[in-house]
Amino acid sequence: MSSIRFDGRVAIVTGAGGGLGRHYALDLAARGAKVVVNDLGSARDGTGQSDAALAVVEEIRAAGGEAIANGGDVADYEQMAAMVAEAKARWGGVHILINNAGVLRDKTFAKMTPEDFAFVVRVHLLGTALTTKACWDTFREQNYGRVLMTSSSSGLFGNFGQANYGAAKLGIAGLTRTLAIEGARHDIRVNTIAPTAGTRMTEDLFPEAAFAAFAPEKVAPGALYLVSEDAPTNVILGAGAGAFQAAYITLTPGVLLSGDDLSPEGVAAHWDAIVDRSGEIVPRSGAEQAMSIAALLPS
Repeated sequence: MSSIRFDGRVAIVTGAGGGLGRHYALDLAARGAKVVVNDLGSARDGTGQSDAALAVVEEIRAAGGEAIANGGDVADYEQMAAMVAEAKARWGGVHILINNAGVLRDKTFAKMTPEDFAFVVRVHLLGTALTTKACWDTFREQNYGRVLMTSSSSGLFGNFGQANYGAAKLGIAGLTRTLAIEGARHDIRVNTIAPTAGTRMTEDLFPEAAFAAFAPEKVAPGALYLVSEDAPTNVILGAGAGAFQAAYITLTPGVLLSGDDLSPEGVAAHWDAIVDRSGEIVPRSGAEQAMSIAALLPS
């Protein structure tokens, strides 16, 4: 295997003061990247200020790498634009963005306040979109960009007590798919990682033994591959404990209904055929759903 390096590349990692983001930043720097270590809050609910980014920068510098700290709010576009401008002024460009910043405010939907819902969506979904937007023109101008979004099994598959988090994380996966299509002509590759790791956000969700097995450093190899020069694009990668899995959004062939069958009763009567996964496809864009329906129509 040839070595994956990031010499001459500038990377921004959000939420890099600890956990997964810290390992991403350290590993990128160890492989030659210059790194912007972004981190804002010290608590997993997003409250407080943190010097954690500075600590990670010192780790990188002590190991012989180059890094700067940034305390900007990912959901504030002006702060993210200023972060990108600082990186470009110092190092001449930005080539890699890992959107990792996040918060949790877990409650059942019945007990969740509108403010709790909006805050989590703001940080995860809006923060991811705005940070990516702050980099997008630079990526287009230099005809190169690698973006890694962070989704979650809670968004892809659902999880009790995480309606706000799950909604944001599935939204991020949808954002990824569109940006991968739009960025292709400029060699901007956009991927999603759905990590399972023992971090400050999950420390009371894992049994002690599992917490150690799901160490963040066992996710980082997948993340670094997905922002490398030869990375794929439009991939959803599950990662945890050293295991890596690909997740897909699929579409069954379906059934064309007409006449009396074109009714709620007809849908019910043909339900088993509608959900039969034999011959299902993995659409590359939303247009393929319409194309698959058109293929069922009489010629």
